Amino acid sequence: MSSPSVSDRIPVTDLLPETDWVSLAGRGSLPTGPVDGPGDAPDGPGEEAGLEYDSDDDAERAEAHRQRMSALRSAALRAAVIVGVLIAVGLAVWLMAISAAQRATISQGPAAEVLVEAPEPVESAPSSARDPGEASTDAAATSTQPRVDPHWTERVSTRTGIPNRAVIAYANAQLRLAAEKPSCGVSWNTLAAIGTVESANATHNGTVLLASGRTDRPIRGPVLDGNGVGAVRDTDNGRWDGDATWDRALGPMQFIPSTWRKWAADGNGDGVADPDQIDDAALAAARYLCASGRMGTSQGWLDAVYAYNHSSSYVQKVAGTANLYAAQTS
Repeated sequence: MSSPSVSDRIPVTDLLPETDWVSLAGRGSLPTGPVDGPGDAPDGPGEEAGLEYDSDDDAERAEAHRQRMSALRSAALRAAVIVGVLIAVGLAVWLMAISAAQRATISQGPAAEVLVEAPEPVESAPSSARDPGEASTDAAATSTQPRVDPHWTERVSTRTGIPNRAVIAYANAQLRLAAEKPSCGVSWNTLAAIGTVESANATHNGTVLLASGRTDRPIRGPVLDGNGVGAVRDTDNGRWDGDATWDRALGPMQFIPSTWRKWAADGNGDGVADPDQIDDAALAAARYLCASGRMGTSQGWLDAVYAYNHSSSYVQKVAGTANLYAAQTS
């Protein structure tokens, strides 16, 4: 939006009638006495040109001229103030429009793009291979846990570079939420994108994701002591993160201990909700996202991912990664 044009300001010459400026100044004669220097210059406003008036009419015309000039100066000043206000208002509106456009670019763009559909996980028959992290002795879990087709997960893993064990967790979480909350629409590629940004899908700094769904060593975020990061006082007495003073994010999906306490899930059916186990973490993340927005709409997707991490750059990064995975597997 451009600033209001000031080219239509009334020219000063248009405000003044054609006038004999010599006559307006008065038709007096120059003083007969010499003016020797600045010390002899006229002092008062009535002596501006050192004129002597020949008649009362000349003096009246000069006074009328001064009054007209004073009125014109006042009008010009009012016009300048009005134009200045219009310029200021126009500039403010322009800046607001720019700001709104920037917010729209950040908020709506990635969310709309991420609606590119990724291939749906293929659920295998109950008698097919059990998830590597699933406890074989838990009959109830075996009958209720979704099992994604291993051929599908291997194909997705090969094309995306995501560890196969992580693909299993993300796909199972999608299938689980499709049954629990069909209106949500959370997808495996969004979960995988979050896992990628948070912990490189449980491989951060050389960590190894095991067949059990756990990692060879715990993944912990930085100490949240306010030193270059947010400050979060301890909420778990160091139970999960080993720090009784400050909190640290936990596991492959990087839950804060207090958030994990609220959203803890048992994704592999072993009877334990563990933030360091990727099935548990992926299911908890899926439920958290679904509680924050309908993932099948642009605004819902945006709201849900932004709720996971209050950062526009984070949303952009997750959106780009999720789109990449969708394109690589389509």
